[in-house]
Amino acid sequence: MESPMSRVVQALDRFHAARPWDHNAHYHRWLLRPLPRRFGRALDVGSGSGDLARLLAGRATSVEGIDNDPDVVARARDLTAPALPVVFTVQDAAVGLPSGPYDVITCVAALHHLPFPGTLARFRCSLTPGGTLVVVGVARAETFVDHALGALAIPMNVVMALVRNRGRRVARPASMTARTRPAVMSFAEIARDARDVLPGARLRRRLFWRWTLVWQQG
Repeated sequence: MESPMSRVVQALDRFHAARPWDHNAHYHRWLLRPLPRRFGRALDVGSGSGDLARLLAGRATSVEGIDNDPDVVARARDLTAPALPVVFTVQDAAVGLPSGPYDVITCVAALHHLPFPGTLARFRCSLTPGGTLVVVGVARAETFVDHALGALAIPMNVVMALVRNRGRRVARPASMTARTRPAVMSFAEIARDARDVLPGARLRRRLFWRWTLVWQQG
């Protein structure tokens, strides 16, 4: 027999399947806050359907978005106006990054797909002096604080779905069609390794099962 909690989880899954909203896009405007009003070259790693890259183009001289999924990259190109200074390329960040240096590097919900310390080291080497790295990531829930934030996010998730979709059923947005993978590192492990590679990095747990990192090249 199904438990009451199991029925609640199934009901929530059905609710969100009918009223999806993008937790990563929720942080896109926040990502702009640590960045200068105008900057030169930007790189968005794991660019998906290109929503963040197009936002960055409002401040950047040029933006490069890379993703290892050819179908997702093709979708990003289709959604991007030709006049925008944005180029999308199929590239696996686990193998390497395009030739820098960059004034800004962003990475949203992609770092847990990549070798963690090595990718952060590539980001560090690809930034200009004074350049900024901004990351939104996902972590494996481990501590009481992790589970408490997850529990708090459940009712807020329902509210956000209702507000953003005005209570209506909607199709899954293009930004949510990319392949996903569960995180294997805890926030404590992420923070430890990040500060080893990026001394002075600022990390915070966030709502909706996310964490953030901001670091500036010296």
